[in-house]
Amino acid sequence: MMWQWQNHYSKTLVVSLLVGGFLAGCQPSSSTSQTESSNHQAASEVKAQSIPLIQAKTVPVKLTQTVVCETDECTNYQLASVQSNVPWINAYFMDRLKKDVPLAFKPSSKPASSVAPEQVGQNQYSVRYVGQNKNLASFVFDSSTYNAGAAHGMYHEDYVILDLQNKRRVMVDQLMKQGKQQQVLAALYEANRQWLDAHQISKEKLQLSDNFYYGVHGIVFVYPLYELASYAEGMTELTLPYRDAQGLIQPQYLPE
Repeated sequence: MMWQWQNHYSKTLVVSLLVGGFLAGCQPSSSTSQTESSNHQAASEVKAQSIPLIQAKTVPVKLTQTVVCETDECTNYQLASVQSNVPWINAYFMDRLKKDVPLAFKPSSKPASSVAPEQVGQNQYSVRYVGQNKNLASFVFDSSTYNAGAAHGMYHEDYVILDLQNKRRVMVDQLMKQGKQQQVLAALYEANRQWLDAHQISKEKLQLSDNFYYGVHGIVFVYPLYELASYAEGMTELTLPYRDAQGLIQPQYLPE
């Protein structure tokens, strides 16, 4: 930040000259100030240039076989990931798919033709690009699974916020300022108190979800099926308004 010395003294000429000479030695020259300003501007431009403008689309993942059979069951896998202009983002989600559904990338232990279609489960995983706010890029990892013979399937939406400058996912612990977790919980509870009271969820029982995204009015914490409500009600979303997030959330992780 630019800073300047100012001389508000008015004394004799000798004293003024002495004080003026002393301050002249301490005060940055105009050329120094201009250099510092130029360096600051250049640093800001380099920082901005290091943050890519994301362009991404969802594309199918090619598998050796879509139906993978193990000893006791077969599963039909349908996978899709993002193809973007940022290689490390593409690698991040492909690694995530291989970690979450390793069987989809392994050869079957027996031929799929030996199992009746009604005995084949269904697993679908897909990554979607949501949007970007300067250094923050938002994606959602959709998954749905149905085991053959089950009453109904299960689904989940895992939101992934990527810090483009530091090339990493923003976790909920990094989102909050240090030591502010209880205050975030209290603010989240008060902002959603009517819904929580209707579902008999006390402040003591409420926990922070590690799944969140940036909504129109605030940071939305997303809870899995059955955690706070019935299956019929779907995944629960609790919003921490941006006005309440000030001072609790790291400023670099608040959208502008």
